[in-house]
Amino acid sequence: MNHGLLQTTIAGSLPKPGWLAESAKLWAPWKWEGDALIEAKRDAVRLAVRDQEMAGIDIVGDGEQTRQHFVTTFIEHLHGVDFQQRKTVRIRDRYEASVPVVTGRVSRSQPVYVEDARFLRAETMRPIKYTLPGPLTMVDTLYDAHYGSREKLAWAFAEILNEEAQELAAAGVDIIQFDEPAFNVFFDEVREWGVKTLERAAADLPCKTAVHICYGYGIKANTEWKKTLGSEWRQYEETFPLLQTSTIDQVSLECHNSHVPIELIGLLKGKDVLVGAIDVTTDHIETPEEVADTIRKALPYVAPEHLYPCTNCGLVPLSREVAVGKLKALGAGAALVRQSLNQA
Repeated sequence: MNHGLLQTTIAGSLPKPGWLAESAKLWAPWKWEGDALIEAKRDAVRLAVRDQEMAGIDIVGDGEQTRQHFVTTFIEHLHGVDFQQRKTVRIRDRYEASVPVVTGRVSRSQPVYVEDARFLRAETMRPIKYTLPGPLTMVDTLYDAHYGSREKLAWAFAEILNEEAQELAAAGVDIIQFDEPAFNVFFDEVREWGVKTLERAAADLPCKTAVHICYGYGIKANTEWKKTLGSEWRQYEETFPLLQTSTIDQVSLECHNSHVPIELIGLLKGKDVLVGAIDVTTDHIETPEEVADTIRKALPYVAPEHLYPCTNCGLVPLSREVAVGKLKALGAGAALVRQSLNQA
């Protein structure tokens, strides 16, 4: 299936089935071990793919079913980070968390997600997207006791990410997305080296590249932070001009039910824009008309061939029933707008 215009996709995560891990919970422990866990993860990926295809999602992902967390699961496979040694840091300048410690030079001795990506590629005929954490967000999720510089650590991660991304592309991935929620917080670092390290992570890839910047999962720390941002959320105004001149092909952003002024999308002229039309902070399932309304509001600022209806962020903290309902609304809402464009 190829709808051409308004191809739908998801930001990344979907809820895990209850038989794999506790649903609607971040960092939920696995309920299996060894070969049984591998099989269970792959069954969960099959289910995530089916749910997306049945909902009319055009560019599918694995729902991050093989990982416990969008950042730390990748880091667990690297050398130079001690997960037994923990320090408490402030994540995104928003909430405190116990995190692993960088104790030496970080490196990657083998692929992390490549076999999972090959499996996803074999499970669907549709274009596939794979997500990786971005360098700045990785730095902000650790305690550094080795490099003494967030920038130096970010450049080291960028090299590692590029190695992984090159192998993901070779495995048949059509879009590689780097998740950078930290871009909405550390504006000086984004300007000075954040975009540059992101470009290094995405350098020379034969596939499309994307960056996802949002206001976070629907967890208490994020919802409380949003209450402090006022009637207009203008954080994107700091980053979009930098990304517009970058080598990154696509920008994924939060839109529906947010206080982001829709005209800020115009700062991304020439880029593909993944417009978040699904709120991930509520169990309310959008109607197709609500999704269509968000898409239509974005169309004056981005041409339809560059607009990709998407979710605001990952759906993992929600129930599977709610998430599937939201996926169906996303597909149906995009279809409504697509039909009206084709009739115009």
